[in-house]
Amino acid sequence: MSKLDELIAELCPDGVEYKFLKDIAEFRRGSFPQPYGNSSWYGGEDSMPFVQVADVSDYGFCLNPETKQQISKLAQPLSVFVETGTVIVSLQGTIGRVAITQYDCFVDRTLAIFNTYKVNIDKRYFAYQLKAKFDVEKKTARGSTLKTITKQEFSKFRIPLPPLPVQQEIVRILDNFTELTAELTAELTAELTARRKQYEYYRDLLLTDLNEDTVKWISLKECTLPTSNIKWSLEDEATTYKYIDLTSVDRELHYITETQEINKNNAPSRAQQIVKAGDILFATTRPLLKRYCLIDSEYDGQICSTGFCVLRANTDIVLQKWVLYHIASSSFYYHVEKYQQGASYPAISDANVKDYRIPVPPIEEQECIVAILDRFDALCNDLTSGIPAEIETRQKQYEYYRDKLLSFKEVTA
Repeated sequence: MSKLDELIAELCPDGVEYKFLKDIAEFRRGSFPQPYGNSSWYGGEDSMPFVQVADVSDYGFCLNPETKQQISKLAQPLSVFVETGTVIVSLQGTIGRVAITQYDCFVDRTLAIFNTYKVNIDKRYFAYQLKAKFDVEKKTARGSTLKTITKQEFSKFRIPLPPLPVQQEIVRILDNFTELTAELTAELTAELTARRKQYEYYRDLLLTDLNEDTVKWISLKECTLPTSNIKWSLEDEATTYKYIDLTSVDRELHYITETQEINKNNAPSRAQQIVKAGDILFATTRPLLKRYCLIDSEYDGQICSTGFCVLRANTDIVLQKWVLYHIASSSFYYHVEKYQQGASYPAISDANVKDYRIPVPPIEEQECIVAILDRFDALCNDLTSGIPAEIETRQKQYEYYRDKLLSFKEVTA
């Protein structure tokens, strides 16, 4: 029998009491003066860390070492000060990020702050229970893209309260398990990052280390064909199309994951461009990086969002994948960064995309290099899908044992 089993058998053999969060701790939401865009609210002399959802780490119940923003002395009286060692949880966007603050800070209104406890509870045990409860509840939280749980809603969450020695033993076990899981995840993530960098290095080298005597440098505009927009007609009343919007394209594996079905009557205003098999889509609006794909036969004749630049290779000059691999290259993204415009919603025009110049060797040489890159790409995709799957498995294993440790038979009155 483990030490935890012995403690449970001795201290709570018949079960434990469950309490609502509102009966366990006093809490409030953070705050920040509006509008967020007012520059006087940030930085300056005597500024302090300002914690938003993105500043809360996904692991380890801690804040990131430095917050993205510092709150100015002027704004501090209009926000909420939190001392080191305070439990906070995110209520909006990425719901259920939990931290025990490791430095004094001010906290945004998208987080809840637990500052006074009404029962005898270990703070880390409380954090573990809070995280586990939010992991369940956020799946059915209101909102589609921007999820939200209100203070009133989570005040009714119930968690078990075993005797303090039981709580502390659970924390000891989970801390050890969490540390091991974090180490394994870090190793796998580092391996994935290294493999991707290796692949990208050799890809960029193969695309540029060419025989200058046989290469012509031309713009994408010069080696691609015109595309067309759909013109809805009466015959289109009953015709449905697959609509490819920005979220349809997977940013890691670069294929279309899902589409909407649209027709003349419900088509979004941005659903205009007709695509053909072999076309290359590149997202010209945020998020720009990595949002590209090659259209396969399933989507021939379908419609994509105007947020994409459609590149239709002139195959008398270039292979489709020769263009695709150049769109994926580091050099192309330097071009994007140079010509994109807008701060909060950066974008690059189709014209600037097509101004990008690529080296074009003879078709036979393109075929040879593309064949090598296809093999590299397949290997990288195996790693890209395999390592994250292993990380996800480790995380699910951790969550399973965590939830088992945090679950108790409820005592009956």
